[in-house]
Amino acid sequence: MKATATLAGAAEAALRRARPIPTAGRQTAASPTIGPPQREEGDVNALEPTIYRFVLRYSLPQQLLLLGLTLLSFPFLYISLDLPKTIINHAIRGGHFPQKLFGFEFDQISYLFVLCGVFLALVFINGGFKYAINTYKGQLGERMLRRLRYQLYHRILRFPLTQFAKTSSAQMIPMITAEGEGLGGFIGDAFALPAFQGGTLITIVLFMFVQDPVLGAAAVALYPLQLYAIPRLQRKVNRLGKLRVREIRRVADRIQETAAGIVDVRANDMVKFRLAGFANLLSHIYEIRFDIYKRKYFIKFINNFIAQLTPFFFYSIGGYLVIKGQLSFGGLVAVLAAYKDLAPPWRELLSFYQAKENARIQYEQIIEQFDVAGMIDTRLQLAEPRTPIRLKGEVCAINLSYGEDDRNRAVDGVSFTVALDEHVAVIGQAGSGKTELAMLLARLLAPTGGRIMIGGADLTALPDAVVGRRIGYVGTSPYLFSGTLYDNLVCGLAHRPMRPAAPDPACGQRTKRREEARKSGNSELDIGADWVDYAAAGAADRDGLLRRIGEILERLDLAEDVYRLGLHGRLDPAANPAAAEQLLAARRALARRLREDNIGDLVETYDPERFNANASVAENLLFGTPLGPSFDASALAENAHVLRVLDRLGLTEDLLEAGRQAAATVLELFSGLPPEHAFFEQSGFVGAGDLSGLAEILARIGRAGTRGLARADRAKLLSLIFKLIPARHRLDVLDATMQQRLLQARQAIRTELPAAAGREIEFFDPGRYNRAATVQDNILFGKIAYGVADATARIPGILAEVVDALKLRPTILEIGLGHELGPGGAPLSPAQRQKAAIARAVLKRPDLLILNEASAALDGAAQVRMVQGLREEFAGRGIIWVLHRPGLARNFDRVLVMSNGRLQEQGRFAELDTKGSLMSLLIAAE
Repeated sequence: MKATATLAGAAEAALRRARPIPTAGRQTAASPTIGPPQREEGDVNALEPTIYRFVLRYSLPQQLLLLGLTLLSFPFLYISLDLPKTIINHAIRGGHFPQKLFGFEFDQISYLFVLCGVFLALVFINGGFKYAINTYKGQLGERMLRRLRYQLYHRILRFPLTQFAKTSSAQMIPMITAEGEGLGGFIGDAFALPAFQGGTLITIVLFMFVQDPVLGAAAVALYPLQLYAIPRLQRKVNRLGKLRVREIRRVADRIQETAAGIVDVRANDMVKFRLAGFANLLSHIYEIRFDIYKRKYFIKFINNFIAQLTPFFFYSIGGYLVIKGQLSFGGLVAVLAAYKDLAPPWRELLSFYQAKENARIQYEQIIEQFDVAGMIDTRLQLAEPRTPIRLKGEVCAINLSYGEDDRNRAVDGVSFTVALDEHVAVIGQAGSGKTELAMLLARLLAPTGGRIMIGGADLTALPDAVVGRRIGYVGTSPYLFSGTLYDNLVCGLAHRPMRPAAPDPACGQRTKRREEARKSGNSELDIGADWVDYAAAGAADRDGLLRRIGEILERLDLAEDVYRLGLHGRLDPAANPAAAEQLLAARRALARRLREDNIGDLVETYDPERFNANASVAENLLFGTPLGPSFDASALAENAHVLRVLDRLGLTEDLLEAGRQAAATVLELFSGLPPEHAFFEQSGFVGAGDLSGLAEILARIGRAGTRGLARADRAKLLSLIFKLIPARHRLDVLDATMQQRLLQARQAIRTELPAAAGREIEFFDPGRYNRAATVQDNILFGKIAYGVADATARIPGILAEVVDALKLRPTILEIGLGHELGPGGAPLSPAQRQKAAIARAVLKRPDLLILNEASAALDGAAQVRMVQGLREEFAGRGIIWVLHRPGLARNFDRVLVMSNGRLQEQGRFAELDTKGSLMSLLIAAE
């Protein structure tokens, strides 16, 4: 009881003293967290209901600064409008000179140029104001857009799991990316643009009224009509815009659904039906968009008509007033010049109104999708306890229930108590509630009834920093993220920056980025720092962590798979010279082993003076590994440098003739075989789709010879011969003389290679590591012989013996851990993905490991070995394992048997293994 009370008190204290998101700064000795705590994040993640409330909440000081700059610009604008009248009436037409200005006397010419200079300075000042205001608006808009996207992404991380079943990612992605894109520009303009353009409009109108009230009235006479008509027309456009967004989201859903179910679409001949449905969606969007176009361009028609009608009043009324002498000619010119500047701000204001309505609709629709019930409390998610908390005592489920509604409960009134050092098996048929029970215990689902206590603390009240680190969970289909296998294994140890990033010249850039993150309300943590908590895995440093990973991989039967990934991986010798030197030592040791055992014929080693019959013609020509596309085997037949060398040595036509012979033999051997025949795959030389093209080329050769072939045909024949491996394909088209000539070409290609192209080939060198070749190829430094019996089967074993003798397996495992997985870990098999996810959970040394049918992809023997290995690993710590095979429960301390959402039986395996028990029936049906 003392332990349970301690945990409950510690969890409560953790939330009181929690650090929501520490910044990445200097490291203190008192805490492993780097830098001081940020401000509370609860306010950052609250979404405002309207876009203007969002703008005012997070950018009010900046908006006020923009307004200040805008107001400051208006006096200069007014002076620049009035100055042309002064230039015309006083400098050009005036007769009273000299004139005094700024205390100096000027004649007419000097006065004209001084006023023009002042006018030019005002143009520069007004342009400077516009530049400063627009730049600051853009920066502010981008910061606010960044803040909004960050908030939306954070809310996704807080969604209850059930929300992901209701809302597809195809809707969430465009809402954060494409739909939110326009909001950034609007947020910067929210106050500054109407103030600047409206103030400009008022300044110009005021100037017109000062010149002549009648002309001023004529300039604004039709604005009330526009102010009345435009908003009413725009409302319908806004409603159509909402419909358009909803229909576009339906299109995104349909595309995602088709991509996810493409197998079923094709298997059930649903293509025409899906196309018809998609065409119907596009029809709705077409009708909506066409209606929007009609209304939008009608609004533009009205605006343009009114804009062209106003000059009619100016020319007629203004001309009449000038003729009558009631208005100076300079005044009319100034009014006309001012009117020229009046139209743009008015158009900008009308466009802003439309943009405001679009932004309002977009923002409200986005908020509607991201404001969901049951989200995780931000304090629980981001809290960082100052001292580590471990789980001790018991796990108690008290009348635990979960369901979408009261009539359909996946878990219904389940109660049990297990110690945190027990190993518990959960079994049951599909739909029994065992899966949901495991997710409830891992706090991935929230109970709709009852509660779960761990060490006397309510599971729902513990921060993620406790649950996510002290409880390990792996499901049936775990997800592996883009990045290396190592990144995926250690991500369970990356909770906060543990060590600052190494100093580099970009330190100032890093500081600037952190400052921008602060101003945008984003996380200030440095992603470039070292986040891996070695101590959490029981290691002191990275080397210790790698050793620990190796132990776990061995225990989970994954080490051999990672070793093979390492053999087929690549190493940069500049980044890891020690490992490169070790692999070169393995190359020498393997060569020595092959000589001493008199089995050197298993591998044909690369020799600069010999043609390698087990390598392709392309590999023999280059005698190296291409680093760029220009020298890749598929492009070599069109490489200018290679063709130039072959032409100079008189090899081109001979190789074309060899290609012709090879093509004729291939057609003779493979013609008539079905495209799926195994011969095509086994040859690795020509595909079924190439046969018809080769036949056409041979027909053209019969008429004109190889010299008369077009460039594309010559490239195809050369490409065919370049792919030929003499020892494998045995077409006898390259005799010893031809091989010697190819060696001459090899030497010429290397010695005559342009300096720029030299960086695109990594040449073979017995004493040098080849960074473009795989680890296995570097150790072999040659090709496994095709003509030697069992060579392909014996070499991997001999290679493994050499690696183990030199204790290189950890090095190769580390290279395998650097294998890039891509989204979802696609290169790995389902069984490998499950093992990797379990290794990730085991590596963080949780107090409780929950496996939810996490070994379902493994065969029976592998499951038995994994159960035994994990039970040994977690001796003294808890395991709750939802088993795919009920028979495996015999090795556990206790068994929970679920059926129809209820806990039907619980106890030791021997106690439940009686005739007629539910457990025995499940085992019998296995």
